[in-house]
Amino acid sequence: MTHPDEDLKLEAYDYELPEELIASRPASERQNSKLLFFDEELSEVQHKNFYEIEDLLPAGTTLVLNQSKVFPCRIFGKKSTGAKAEFFVLSLLKEEQGYPVLIKTGGKKRIGDKFIFNEEFVARINAIGEGTFYIEFDNKTTAEDVLKKIGSVPLPPYIRNGVSDESDLEDYQTVFAKELGSVAAPTAGLHFTAELLEKLKNKGVDIAFVTLHVGLGTFLPVKSELITEHSMHSEKYHVDEQDLQKIKNAKKLVAVGTTSLRVLESMGEDIIAGKEYSTDIFLYPGKEVKSIDGLITNFHLPKSSLIMLVSSLIGRKKTIELYKKAVEKKYRFFSYGDSMFIKRKGRS
Repeated sequence: MTHPDEDLKLEAYDYELPEELIASRPASERQNSKLLFFDEELSEVQHKNFYEIEDLLPAGTTLVLNQSKVFPCRIFGKKSTGAKAEFFVLSLLKEEQGYPVLIKTGGKKRIGDKFIFNEEFVARINAIGEGTFYIEFDNKTTAEDVLKKIGSVPLPPYIRNGVSDESDLEDYQTVFAKELGSVAAPTAGLHFTAELLEKLKNKGVDIAFVTLHVGLGTFLPVKSELITEHSMHSEKYHVDEQDLQKIKNAKKLVAVGTTSLRVLESMGEDIIAGKEYSTDIFLYPGKEVKSIDGLITNFHLPKSSLIMLVSSLIGRKKTIELYKKAVEKKYRFFSYGDSMFIKRKGRS
């Protein structure tokens, strides 16, 4: 299937978004957010509330959700010189050189530099990588110990300038989150409540989980004018035995969020349950998406790899057209915003 060159230009994925439509808080009740439903077969758009997803998913559908849990990876401290410092801990797993982190502070950073977070926690730079630093906490303290006590939620910069508060600890986490490891929430899942999932199960919708830990790369913009030149970040995922069987036996698969879709498209026939894999899959028009019959996803940033992923399903022109409709209807955008459900042609 050929696609016009226009589809490969970064500028083609831009759209105008009034700032007031960027959601700074979620809907007061998760399931009361708005839902734009697009039926590709009928080329029809309906405007609904998210809880009506129950009516849109027929019995026999398998819904795939990402159960990765956000960890509060942002910590604030100061250098031994007194300069303020902000850390993003990239992983709870300690590597040979230490814990991988990003550090925001004034002045040059050198091996041996000491950072003080409070009376209890002190860290030093062990090694320096490409843009990444490796740190060790004093007294054999683990990153998990530190973050549990003083970590804050790493909100994306477009939500309240990235400044989180107490309410985000709950708001920026799905109700089914289980495995700690993401620095950003799989946001399409934020609209589900335990009650809504129970209703779907009672209706005959099967629920399957995958785990993909979202890395900071998810916030990196696409900079190359030709999107084919973009290097996609890599993220780790695994699927447990029971969920893998549900996915393999599914009659109709609907992915909740771009992370779930990336797992489903990356999985090979020979995938081993429970084994950790990495994916750097980049989906855009011209790349055929074979795994799913539908996608539930939030509204994404202009020129982001995620709006390109949506375009790989229904085409760039239709995607931009739906986004313009959402702007007209004053849908709320990005992580805390509303969502869309794409029902694919001839499949679901």
